[in-house]
Amino acid sequence: MDITEALAARQGLTCVVGAGGKKTTMATLAARLDRAVVTATVRIPIFDDWVANVVVTDDPVAAVDASDSWPLGVVPEQEREDRYRGYDPETVDALADLSTPVLVKADGARMRRFKAPNHREPRLPSRAETVVPIASAHVVGQPLDDDRVHRVDRVSELTGLAPGDTIRPEDVATVLTSEQGGRKDVPDGATVVPLVNMVDDATLEERAREIAAAIHELADVPRVVLAEMRADDPLVAVVPQ
Repeated sequence: MDITEALAARQGLTCVVGAGGKKTTMATLAARLDRAVVTATVRIPIFDDWVANVVVTDDPVAAVDASDSWPLGVVPEQEREDRYRGYDPETVDALADLSTPVLVKADGARMRRFKAPNHREPRLPSRAETVVPIASAHVVGQPLDDDRVHRVDRVSELTGLAPGDTIRPEDVATVLTSEQGGRKDVPDGATVVPLVNMVDDATLEERAREIAAAIHELADVPRVVLAEMRADDPLVAVVPQ
């Protein structure tokens, strides 16, 4: 099993949410998939350096049909020098009819490594086939603060932690599996595959496996993926039910 199979990203719409490596995960998958499409339903930093081409268009389906360069990025507008706008989820839904995998950034995290969504997030297309909630293994043992966590207040509500408390494996699992966290607004029929990223040494793998065990106690997901998306071989382990 490789990382694209582990994350069920070989077909349909695969949406990444959470924090701790969404952009790196999308880049890793795009590099390993044939004819991959990269897009977003939220703002996305400029990503021209890891796709063959970015097309700014109101008609992403036509752009994909006309492309002979892969992976292909499609966005509706360059909002600022450093970022693009994302499409409405309904526009991305139309890409589900194409015979190419589509990778969708569906929320933001302001470069943090752990988060919980607010009431406006995530922006998931209704035809998403896979949702990948992400967290970094590095947050275990660290304080719940704004340096590492996006929306500290929401994480506090879901876990019972107070700001400054130490984040435990079970806290990461709680947020990733909560229907107000990593599984928020997941469409009926979509598969949820939690990803614990930045597993770059033996100690972090042990922590990540603790997170995975807690996830399986809390939610019915087919597997939890442990990865280091910056590595040449990013898949560290797959922890099944």
